Amino acid sequence: MTPMYGRPPTWSYWVVLPAVMLAWAGLAEALDTSLLPAPLTVLGTLSGEAANGELWYHLGATLGRVLIAFVLAMALGTAIGVAMGRSATTNALFDPLLVVLLNLPALVTIILMYVWFGLVEVAAVMAVVINKVPNVAVTVREGARSLDPKLEDMATVYRFTRWQRFREVWLPQLFPYLMAATRGGLALIWKIVLVVELLGRSSGVGFKLHLAFQVFDVATILAYSLAFIAIVQLIELALLQPLERRASRWRQPETAHA
Repeated sequence: MTPMYGRPPTWSYWVVLPAVMLAWAGLAEALDTSLLPAPLTVLGTLSGEAANGELWYHLGATLGRVLIAFVLAMALGTAIGVAMGRSATTNALFDPLLVVLLNLPALVTIILMYVWFGLVEVAAVMAVVINKVPNVAVTVREGARSLDPKLEDMATVYRFTRWQRFREVWLPQLFPYLMAATRGGLALIWKIVLVVELLGRSSGVGFKLHLAFQVFDVATILAYSLAFIAIVQLIELALLQPLERRASRWRQPETAHA
């Protein structure tokens, strides 16, 4: 039988994470240095930041930027990807630009946006969107190229409007590709937003990490990192994995009934 490889079950997190924490505690005890504080020290710092409201303020700022950038990047990337996948002319025009943007370092884009528009919120969000749109467009383009022509003919025969065609014919077929773009996009956007905040914003997790780095406050760096990782994992387990299972459900063979 061919082994099936997929995402690890949820219970694996409850095995691996405690093991990591124990290893961290043992290493911190052995080294006995402020450069690697013990887990309880970091949790104490995290609790203090939560109690005084700093944690929630900066997490909220980061999540707000992530949400705005994600929605804009997905909308623009999907529109461009569908257009490129359905039109050879559009693909020929946009493909060289996509190649350039895919190979443009995120740090360069962030610096250029800040230089051109100043250290403002619009520049921060634009930098993230510009870095994400090409990835979405490339993924969705492949999905648009694979649309079933028979379903297209059916939509033509029944005189579907453009909205009906998109909702009833294209969207179900594009859903797995959109999910792939979503998961990859969030993974990229999280990281870029932190760099954007570190370089030019006065709020957010990246800003707090920058302040902590300046005074070598490793406990605060780890505390905000853990909080950020917890939010990312919550979104992964509660939202993305269920949606991904739904997107790939059609691939699973039906169970035969006796």
